[in-house]
Amino acid sequence: MMEILVTIVVLSIGLLGLAGLQVSGLQNNQSSYYRTVAMQQAYNIADRIRANAAGKDAGAYDSLSGTASDPGCISSGCTPAQMAQYDQYQWNTDNANLLPSGAGKVARNGKIFTATIMWDDERTGATGTNCSGNTQVDLTCFTMSFEP
Repeated sequence: MMEILVTIVVLSIGLLGLAGLQVSGLQNNQSSYYRTVAMQQAYNIADRIRANAAGKDAGAYDSLSGTASDPGCISSGCTPAQMAQYDQYQWNTDNANLLPSGAGKVARNGKIFTATIMWDDERTGATGTNCSGNTQVDLTCFTMSFEP
C-alpha cells in the first residue's frame, strides 16, 4: 500500500513538471507568433512606402508615429500626402488589432527608413516606447531598416 502511495506522489510531481513545460511552450509559441506578425507589419509599411514613391520623395513618410486619422479619400482618389496619411492610419490600426498594445513608428535617416513595431509581449501593461528590453517598463520592439 505504501509503495502505491509513493508511486502516485512521484507520478504527480512528474505530471506537474510536464504541465509547467506545456505552459512554457505555449507562451513561447505565442511570443513567436507576435514576432512573426511584427515582421509582416514591418514589410507591410515598407511595401506601402515603395508603392507611394511621390509621397516618399515629398517626405510624407519621414517620421510616422501614432495613429493618424483616415483622410477619407480612398474612394475618390488620394494625393500622395493623403495616401501616406491613410497608410499610417491603416498600418497602425492593424498593429493595434493584431498585437497586444500594438503600435508602430517609422523614421528616415538619409535614404534609409527604419520601421519599429512595438507590442506588450509579456502582457505586463508596459507602455514605454524606448525599446530598452525591460518588459516591465517598455514594449517589446521589432526593428527593420530598409531602403525603398
